[in-house]
Amino acid sequence: MITTLSGDTTRLRRTVDFVKEQDTATLLPLLLPGVDGPELRALAERCRFSHAALLVFPSGDDELDATLDDCGLAVVEPARPSVVVRDRLALRYRRPAADLDVRILRPPVQGRDGARRMVEVFALTVAPGSELDPIAAQERESQSEAHVAFDVTAPDPLVLRGLCATFARYRAVPDGGGYNPHENGTVFYFGLPADTKAGYSRVELYVPGDHRDVLAAHLDEHRARQPAETLLRLLTGAWTTQALAAFTELGAPDALDGERGTHPAELARITGAEPRNLATLLRYLTMLGAVTEAHDGFRLTEVGALLRTNTPVSMRALALMYGGPFYRSFAGLGHTVRTGQVAFEHVFGENHFDHFARDPELAELFDQSMAAGSAMFDPLPLHPALTRAAEAPDGATVVDVAGGNGELLGRLLDAHPRLHGVLLERPHAVEAARHRLEQAGHGARCAFVEGDFADLPDNGDVYVLSRVLHDWDDERCREILRHCARAMPDSADLLVVERLLPTDGSFSLATAWDLHMMCNVGGQERQVGHYGRLFTDAGLTLVSRTPLPLDGHVLHVRKAGSPLD
Repeated sequence: MITTLSGDTTRLRRTVDFVKEQDTATLLPLLLPGVDGPELRALAERCRFSHAALLVFPSGDDELDATLDDCGLAVVEPARPSVVVRDRLALRYRRPAADLDVRILRPPVQGRDGARRMVEVFALTVAPGSELDPIAAQERESQSEAHVAFDVTAPDPLVLRGLCATFARYRAVPDGGGYNPHENGTVFYFGLPADTKAGYSRVELYVPGDHRDVLAAHLDEHRARQPAETLLRLLTGAWTTQALAAFTELGAPDALDGERGTHPAELARITGAEPRNLATLLRYLTMLGAVTEAHDGFRLTEVGALLRTNTPVSMRALALMYGGPFYRSFAGLGHTVRTGQVAFEHVFGENHFDHFARDPELAELFDQSMAAGSAMFDPLPLHPALTRAAEAPDGATVVDVAGGNGELLGRLLDAHPRLHGVLLERPHAVEAARHRLEQAGHGARCAFVEGDFADLPDNGDVYVLSRVLHDWDDERCREILRHCARAMPDSADLLVVERLLPTDGSFSLATAWDLHMMCNVGGQERQVGHYGRLFTDAGLTLVSRTPLPLDGHVLHVRKAGSPLD
């Protein structure tokens, strides 16, 4: 006991002295050898030396208090749970996180420059004779959790990415991190180069708020250095799909609140679920960021709120489709790769469109899932072809080809009260679209055509093909585009909305959807040059392309030889 206290006390005193002696401008060059001049000044402006940290192992609260007191430290705020360090220890020693009660204390320390800093003390209680004794011994030897930390002064995503890039330039490598919901803060850890001169091997950037979007890229780079963990995370991706789908199917997103917590037992009563199993699901969803746990229970995050039923940006239908029919069809992906046959048809015995058309509920869910990606359409009403048509003195007509349930056409009519719309679709979809557009007050401005691409109405001013061509092979795409060219007057515009495959192999949702289309309908995503050749074959020409959210693009197309105004 005395040895343990003395050892932790000695380490803690050294840490206190370090915090008192250092400041931001002198510490950064010690941590990142070579950084100087304008880059050092830029770093010092964007992050501030805040603390040094270490992990101690008291046998209980009395011993911890004695250690702090011997080092002249007074705890001002109560201890908080340490999610990040707890999870790192659990992974390192393959122990359940619930067995590792790691707390954070942050006693203040005044630097010799007058700045107020902290010593961050992580405390893992290890009772005498505990099975955690080997962990304590190993951690005292390795000092794995000892680090110095900087607070990011401007928590902007661009600033964070810039800081991460600068650290990488000076050979600091990603070493994990996490989001702590108990204090709403995001942590980025870096391993320091071997020639660092500060006596620490790790540095932390601490950012107030939830920045898991930037953190994701940081963690991906960290995992890339650990192939086994990377592979396991990839292999369990299907569990994520099913967890989100089951959560949605239970109706739990509608029963939870974003402001007030709900305990698992109460949520189980509302949804008719088994309480213990539901709690397990909620813990997994907390890790994914769909819910968060607080003292009063579980709450929805902004991500989880997208799974609610009656919200303008609901993605509930997507969760049910990806966790339902499309999940089942992906089990046949190997069959598609081996034979070239569509997995959906192999699994369900008929093609995607016929299968959904025969089941009204499934057809409605599919149309809702198509509308669920509507964030892609947000900038589309401002496209010059549409704004020009809306200003025409005699009015103008937008033809939405295979327009689903009318989600996109409704957006265009909302934005431009002088436009009229025509929607071409299969009979069951036309009825859904008619109902939706009439409910939105657009019934008098819309016409509906039941049929196929050969039934395209003539004399529209703007034709829209949104996420249609990726359903089909090249020959069918040429046929569809030729129908468009036949129907379009020389002055008309065609707007094609699709995801474009990158030409440089960079990450893109289009690459994932390329696999999805191959597996489920026999279609494909394409590069912009590929689309350009299809347009040319149909007597059309690509005028321009404009990026949209969710890795979408709008391709502006006109008849070959027509004036471009």
